[in-house]
Amino acid sequence: MPSHAPDRNLALELVRVTEAAALAAARWVGRGDKNAADQAAVDAMRLMLSTVEMDGIVVIGEGEKDEAPMLYNGERLGTGHPPQVDIAVDPIDGTRLTAQGRPGALSVVAVSERGTMFDPKHLVYMRKIAVGPEARDVIDITDTVENNLKRIAKALGKDVSEVTVMVLDRPRHQDLIEDIRRAGTRIRLIMDGDVAGAITAAMPDTGIDVLMGIGGSPEAVVAAAALKCLDGGLQCMLWPRNEEEKRLAQERGLDLNQVLTIEDLIRSDNVFFALTGITTGELVDGVKYVGRGAITESLVMRSLSGTIRRIRALHRWDKLMRISQVPYTGS
Repeated sequence: MPSHAPDRNLALELVRVTEAAALAAARWVGRGDKNAADQAAVDAMRLMLSTVEMDGIVVIGEGEKDEAPMLYNGERLGTGHPPQVDIAVDPIDGTRLTAQGRPGALSVVAVSERGTMFDPKHLVYMRKIAVGPEARDVIDITDTVENNLKRIAKALGKDVSEVTVMVLDRPRHQDLIEDIRRAGTRIRLIMDGDVAGAITAAMPDTGIDVLMGIGGSPEAVVAAAALKCLDGGLQCMLWPRNEEEKRLAQERGLDLNQVLTIEDLIRSDNVFFALTGITTGELVDGVKYVGRGAITESLVMRSLSGTIRRIRALHRWDKLMRISQVPYTGS
């Protein structure tokens, strides 16, 4: 491996980044202000990423779809010293969930070697299908929903009626939902958070077997980083919203018929991933306030070692505020 490649577990440093973003965003849970929550998470994430020993470039900066606060594509982060890495961030996966006090909001960051992350450019949506290790070799996004669900059920040793599909609750998914129902399969509809949905489908014992539908392209790259660590399966296809996006895709050499796999989205075997819960969901607990501090729960992964850590941390305001510029207390 080149000398500039990551040679230590950066994920253990990245979890401090997602913890800071989750703690900053948690103050805005249920307060109805998506942008304020997102801005708090972005500011905390940017500040903490600047302390990580790396020379990082943001390839996936969330926020472009709705002009929300964001860490922008091309931004340089870290101390500027090796290793040289690509960064994918989602300060809040589920800003609406946070603003409305609903379950499943996360703060997420992923890192891989420089030049290995797929850049979807202006195409902000993709069709997706995500599964865990047992079914990763049987999915085919170009095949019918029914055929995919039959193969997934067989790979999992289940009846089709026992399989559960997670789908974003959107009008664009009306036909997909009807196809799933006709196949006799269970459905879990979610408001937001398809990064969390893809990871949930790949994690054992969550009760979710597959994520299907159209979601964000940036989120697909972030999810691919996690699923690479989990040995899961993911297939995506770019989904232009209109003729203008189709034209721009052709001009920029993007193939709308290409099936993108995890290896296309993250071309590295050395991937680092961390997430921290903002509100309690399927994967982790959200931020819980206790006397003089808060408790967070995080998942930390590295693809090279296959290690997955679950970390519960107690954060004490009196200590943190002495050493951190992040405004963890107050509004």
